[in-house]
Amino acid sequence: MKDKLRRGGGRNQVKTGIAQRRGDAEVFLIDSTGQRRRATLKSALFIPSYPQGIFSVKSATALGATVTFKQGQDVLTYKDDVLSQSSGNNSIAVKQDDETSFPVKIQGAGVEPFELQVNGFWLVQDAIMNVLSRNEVSPRSSLSLALAGQTLDPLADLQSLKGLKAGVSMRLVEEPYTYHSARLHLARVVELLRAPGPQDALREGRSPSVLEAITQTQATDAALPNGKIQKRSLNNSKSEVTSQDGGPPEYLLPGSSERPLMALLPHSSQTEAPGYLKDLSLSCWNPPPGHRKLQGDFMYITVFTVEGRRCDITSCVKGFFLNRSTEDSFDPRPAQSSVVYHCLTDLLCHISPAFKQTFTTLKARPQQPAVEVTPTPYHTPSWLGPPCASRAHKNSYSRLGLEEQAAAQAPDWNEELQAARDLPQGSLEERLQRDRAVLQVNREFVRAVMQGAETIIDGFVEPVNGNPDDPAFLWGGLFMSQGAASGMFGNERGRRAAQRLELRGVQAYSDLEGLQELHTLPTAIVDYRGVRLSAQGLAPGLESSEQGEESSPAARGLLYGVNAGPQESPHRRQLLALLAHSAKSLSLQRHVVLTPNGHKVPLFTSVDAQGLLGADRRFYLLDVFRTFPADVNFCLEAETETHSVTGDEKTDKSCEQDVEKNSCEKEGWPRNYCTTSGLPRSFPHSLCRLRPELVQAFIQHKHTQFTELVREKLDDNGGFENCALASDSRSTDAMRDACKEVGSLSDIIFEMRFNPNVFSPGVAFPPSENASINLQERLLREAAAFIITHQIPAFIQSCLQIREAPMDGASLKHALHLRGINLRYLGHISKSITQSEHKEQLRHIMRSVMGDIFTRSARRVFNTFLQGVDIPSFSAAVSHFLNCLLVPNFTASFVGEETKKKSRRRGRTASSSENTPWSLLTGAELWNLVCQDAAETYNISDCLGSGPNHLVEHFGLQKLSLLRELCLKTGLQLRLRDYFLETQNKAPISPDDILNIFPVVKHVHMPVGDAVKAFHAAQNFLQKGLLEQAHEKLKEAAYLYGRVCDDLHPDACYCNSLLAKVTFLQGNSAEARSVQLKAVVISERVLGFDHPNTIQQYALLGVYAYAGGETALAQRCFFRARLLILTIHGEDHPYTATVDSCLGLMLTEDQTGQFLKNALRLNTSFFGLIDFNTALTQHLLAQWMCRKGDYRSAMTHEKEALTAFTSLFGEDHPQTCCSKEFLSTITKQAVKVERTLRQAGADCTEQTVECLNPTTETVLEQMVLVTGIRRITRSDRFQEYKQKHLERKVAAAKELGIKLITGSAITDLINAREGTSNKETGNWKEGQDGRNKAEENGGDNQEQQPVEDESESAVSVSAHSREEKAAEQSKDEGGSSSAAAAVDVKKGKNDSETEEHGTMNGAVDSPVSPITPKSKMTWADVVGSKAVNGTGSKAVNGVDSVAVSGEAKE
Repeated sequence: MKDKLRRGGGRNQVKTGIAQRRGDAEVFLIDSTGQRRRATLKSALFIPSYPQGIFSVKSATALGATVTFKQGQDVLTYKDDVLSQSSGNNSIAVKQDDETSFPVKIQGAGVEPFELQVNGFWLVQDAIMNVLSRNEVSPRSSLSLALAGQTLDPLADLQSLKGLKAGVSMRLVEEPYTYHSARLHLARVVELLRAPGPQDALREGRSPSVLEAITQTQATDAALPNGKIQKRSLNNSKSEVTSQDGGPPEYLLPGSSERPLMALLPHSSQTEAPGYLKDLSLSCWNPPPGHRKLQGDFMYITVFTVEGRRCDITSCVKGFFLNRSTEDSFDPRPAQSSVVYHCLTDLLCHISPAFKQTFTTLKARPQQPAVEVTPTPYHTPSWLGPPCASRAHKNSYSRLGLEEQAAAQAPDWNEELQAARDLPQGSLEERLQRDRAVLQVNREFVRAVMQGAETIIDGFVEPVNGNPDDPAFLWGGLFMSQGAASGMFGNERGRRAAQRLELRGVQAYSDLEGLQELHTLPTAIVDYRGVRLSAQGLAPGLESSEQGEESSPAARGLLYGVNAGPQESPHRRQLLALLAHSAKSLSLQRHVVLTPNGHKVPLFTSVDAQGLLGADRRFYLLDVFRTFPADVNFCLEAETETHSVTGDEKTDKSCEQDVEKNSCEKEGWPRNYCTTSGLPRSFPHSLCRLRPELVQAFIQHKHTQFTELVREKLDDNGGFENCALASDSRSTDAMRDACKEVGSLSDIIFEMRFNPNVFSPGVAFPPSENASINLQERLLREAAAFIITHQIPAFIQSCLQIREAPMDGASLKHALHLRGINLRYLGHISKSITQSEHKEQLRHIMRSVMGDIFTRSARRVFNTFLQGVDIPSFSAAVSHFLNCLLVPNFTASFVGEETKKKSRRRGRTASSSENTPWSLLTGAELWNLVCQDAAETYNISDCLGSGPNHLVEHFGLQKLSLLRELCLKTGLQLRLRDYFLETQNKAPISPDDILNIFPVVKHVHMPVGDAVKAFHAAQNFLQKGLLEQAHEKLKEAAYLYGRVCDDLHPDACYCNSLLAKVTFLQGNSAEARSVQLKAVVISERVLGFDHPNTIQQYALLGVYAYAGGETALAQRCFFRARLLILTIHGEDHPYTATVDSCLGLMLTEDQTGQFLKNALRLNTSFFGLIDFNTALTQHLLAQWMCRKGDYRSAMTHEKEALTAFTSLFGEDHPQTCCSKEFLSTITKQAVKVERTLRQAGADCTEQTVECLNPTTETVLEQMVLVTGIRRITRSDRFQEYKQKHLERKVAAAKELGIKLITGSAITDLINAREGTSNKETGNWKEGQDGRNKAEENGGDNQEQQPVEDESESAVSVSAHSREEKAAEQSKDEGGSSSAAAAVDVKKGKNDSETEEHGTMNGAVDSPVSPITPKSKMTWADVVGSKAVNGTGSKAVNGVDSVAVSGEAKE
């Protein structure tokens, strides 16, 4: 039976205090049939003044119940009953039937009458909650309802009230205040008045959203082509005037070197919050004296109105009134003719006409979209602050004391997080509520970590221990420390690495599914003012243990670890089972190590990890910083310390090691690896570990080797069919041989795991582990070499093919981590690019790599530099550091002179800052320190040169980009103004430009499981070309992201962006534009207003805006994208060509030529002439020159385009045919014009062919191709696989005696199936890479066959989504494959490495293939076909079919 429970307790309707009584309470239940039943709550607290009803989750779950939290409806399930409670200020969310829902009229309490829809099963207090949430009533509180002159009981049932029916009038009754309810009312008023302003985000160091300023327009009466006018909002923006007169500013033109920062953050059209009052604070006469408390006074408030009037207000039981107190005298009596107002805003409106006017406007303001005003879960830093360094407005409500809370116990962050994680996950609703609860707890934890770091490092908290080298702090329920600097790990660098790796290990164990019983502490690391602190929640029962040092580890709760000792208990067995499960998921090997006492200890983790049983009866795993295997490329001395052997065996081992050391050819290294790569080598710290992405990629690589070996061995023994049907041991022998060769732990199945303690200093193994350790050393050497021989070349190869390559340090880090490449390999990447024959085409990657090397080394020097700076000199020291870093000839003497000049102007001496150690730093000394750090970390020498000008001249780096990167990495915030960094000796940055420094936090990312699964399902549908199903799944994923994280999540941005693309491909450009607006706001607020992903989102928004006829808005979006590219990277980037091509399609004639020529120059330099985008740009230039009448140049460019199309797609491809037709048309027109000119003379007016003038639909289709929304591609691998698969089936049929199918029959069967599939789905699919040179046989009556690419799909997701996908693949491939599954090997080998097409920090692309036209037509006819936003989606060749390519799942 399902019952509905309505909670008891009112909201300020009763005159009593906090808690009135405790006991059993009778409540009424309405079951699913609508019948009213009576129930009893045991040991209930009656708190009439509490703002919402609550119940004890602990008590309920102890009795076997489960709790589901849902906004507006909390469900408590006990056995077969479901009890629902409403939460917060929302009314009970139950199914409204027409029979129980009816309208009533609400009036009274100074409120304009309005109609309220109520339900019969509501309590009276539920109706009051609804009333208080209405705009007509806010901010009033302490109200009750009356019917027929009688005040209603808050616990009464509405349907039990006599006379309550549809249309009846109910009156609001003002209830007396209590001290608590009066403060709540004051808090509601302040919350309403404290409206956020457009500059608030910058003042708080958060990334703002500037989309509202970009989309604003002065012309609001422009109509769209359909005759309708849209309103501007996130869902529906105002129409833009289609004007071609306003061109781009000069700093956006190609070739401009100006980089104005003031244009990055344009002023919003939203005005600052109006000044309702000059000041509102507690009075100097507060609190009331004893005799006034006895007369009902709660507090005294002082108000300064805009008119300049000072008023003292008394808060009492009845409300608020003016008293006679002044600044000098205390007189609490009511002022003459003073009236007691129940609501404070009514009194303020009475005493201040200006307040009344602004307050009326405030209540009438439209509500902003939630994605714009909802606080982001985590702090997204902004390196630029407001233009004015001083506070632009004073906080009028900071002295009310509303934020002061009574002294209470600090939050138990561990209990909060574990309780959220332990919530049930049986249904989708339960999982959503659990994910939301976990995200909220982690968000508040990270916020507390930021506050704690500032408080501790600023010196407001004393350490709890007496160790000056490793001070530990307790603040706000957090344990924060720097970590002990160990010489074993590398002192300060090793300490920071241990903190970072600890967070990575916690992330790995937190992401494991099905291991809710294995817990980790909430963990984060924070960098602030050059100091790194690690923060954790307090482990239960460990921080105040009373056991002595002589007590056993088990008595102290230590169940697992090297120091746990031999013990046996049910708890230990349960913990070992959990650790065994986690080791399988993380690909960790069970192994045995030796303790210092010589005892053998079996482990499933690294030697440092400890398993604990907390006082809360939960299992915890601590110290997981060495969870993942060691990176042998950076291990030299640790190789001789892995084994612990004695006697002759030790002598033999040492001799073997000497031989190996001399030859440098140990098992696992490729031939000549050490000499060619210079690895292994030393590193500043000894905690170099492999990334989890690399581990999974290596396992997948070994699995591919394994399947190939099995196939080869089976082919050598008679073939797969013979071995499978035979009853001998050939199949088993092939499996065993393959397992041994690839290094599988098992000799009958593929199983790849790693020992995290191999190559770790200070770890000893027993002799019985020698064979296993030798195998592990070999595998780890192979894994380390795999980075150099496979992953780095694959990354470089992908950069040659994608246009959305990394632009800054963040996007470069993201791209490298996707492939498991650590940032310490940046030096090797730079060397690989230098040695590459395509180094000129990779100059943008080289620029990003060298910029990241420079900023990371400079950050380490900066951290050391700040340790000798005191707080009063902080701004001066930071500006001095930045000037020394960016100005070549900046010296300390110059800064001393400037300091003296400024000090004289300010009227004080400068002697305090002239002789400080930091002021003696010169540019040359700083540059030497940076170069030394870069040489030690990245093994590069002389690459950085002698100063910043070397980076500018040799790599094309911008000083502005370097400044931005350094500020983002260190948390610095600069004043928004234009900086002239090209000076040779003057200081471009002054101390006043340093506005603030914010903590930079790294934390655990909480998964959004169901949303990610829906997103992956949508991608699978896209790979199959099923747009409808993909659209539905994307909408589901977007909804789930909204439920869990309010859309403020990077993955939600990628999901909405892909949803907009699919919607656009379906022909609904208006909806695509609406969704893309949301994606832009999310990207700006969550990733950053100048993040590379934001650039791509703006470009896509420009396409959708142009499709809706908003040309001016589309231009501004592309202007914004180009401005961001110029700021963070510079003009020399492939994506600049994409933006310039789109701008060339929309701007006036002269500006079109500038941008198209620049796009052609960039495309040619990065991708060469034989490239689809280069060829398309050639065609766009030919099209533009035709409009100008320059047919000779147009023919030249179109010939280049035709050559490229022919090389890419073949003679008979539709693109090639269309280019031929267009070239023929140009030639005929050129001949015609020439003949006309000769006959009629030079004064004859030229006539252009109509089809050569592109229509709006033509421009849109070309823009869709340029931006990659559609891609024209070709790949034959899927076709080859299908043919081989059919041949295998035919061979199997022959073995079984079935009639053999001939080769021609196979071909006919393939073609028949292809045609049937195309007719059924209406989709044609091609591979990803449009630059693959392949020939295609096409004709007028030939249907193109669906082709899919076996490489990774072009639809790419965020780093987190990719990691989960890789983890799932590794479980299937690298876990334990059965023998039968391993024998069933695919015949087709995937020769290509994983490619990242269309990826910019997780952004997505949906490539689409062209279709063979049914009849001959010119290029202009083709591209002038119906627009995408019409009734059907059109390809560039005019055929009504669109399909998204992807990978073929074999």
